[in-house]
Amino acid sequence: MMQTPPGFVPAHQGPGVVPKAALAFAFAGPKLLVIDNESAPGIPAIADLDRSRLDGRRHYLGRFEGIDCVAVALDDDANARGGFAFAGLRSLFGRMPEPLLAIAARAFQVVEWDRTHRFCGRCGQPMTQRPHERAMECAACGYVAYPRISPAMMVLVTRSRELLLARANRFPGAMFSALAGFVEAGETIEDCVHREVHEEVGLDVTNLQYFASQSWSFPHSLMIAYTAEYAGGEIAVDATEIADARWFRPEALPELPTPLSIARLLIETTAERLRHGTGITPVG
Repeated sequence: MMQTPPGFVPAHQGPGVVPKAALAFAFAGPKLLVIDNESAPGIPAIADLDRSRLDGRRHYLGRFEGIDCVAVALDDDANARGGFAFAGLRSLFGRMPEPLLAIAARAFQVVEWDRTHRFCGRCGQPMTQRPHERAMECAACGYVAYPRISPAMMVLVTRSRELLLARANRFPGAMFSALAGFVEAGETIEDCVHREVHEEVGLDVTNLQYFASQSWSFPHSLMIAYTAEYAGGEIAVDATEIADARWFRPEALPELPTPLSIARLLIETTAERLRHGTGITPVG
């Protein structure tokens, strides 16, 4: 599961002058600038951006194994040249080392926040970055904007030795996953679990158990995963969001999400527990 890598120390402020050897997690829109190597794309250094005459608003991220890391918000129409290319984060799954991909995902959230908060949402005046925290501030009206984080629940429902998996309309191919949905204003995570399960598949659940959480930068979600037990009802999918939902035995699972996702870990851990009759140990 993709998470903050060992050896990464996050920080909002870096050295007075960022070294030219610092890793530059540079984005043009949603795409990351990478060293153009099909089998093993890498992250360029600040010096590489300077040579390519690529520049943008910089946000210090911290240090990874002693190397400074910087997020860079390039112009959306920036051109990659001289051995570099732009790639979507999902296309790098399995091709880029997981620690670098995790830092890139963090950088994307910072860059997306930069891109969407250059002007005040209250009065329309330009925003400037606060020097001592990750925040944008409007000098005209004092409004402060922090990076957006959108909490979302994920829940894997079990019934005896079966798991409930669903295929959302947006999923590629025949992939199934656990149910998920964003928390609404005024809700707890547990409220959201009960509401989303009932809305999406028409079932009632009980015995919610926390499993783990994961930052998921598509574009700024915080996935909070639970297991739950079936309490009643018949599957009735909400066709606007769900294409199919079924009960699966742990020995006959369908195509699952990427191993980098919390969904995959939740499903595999629960399936293993059902195979052997053991309890779930929260990840942390």
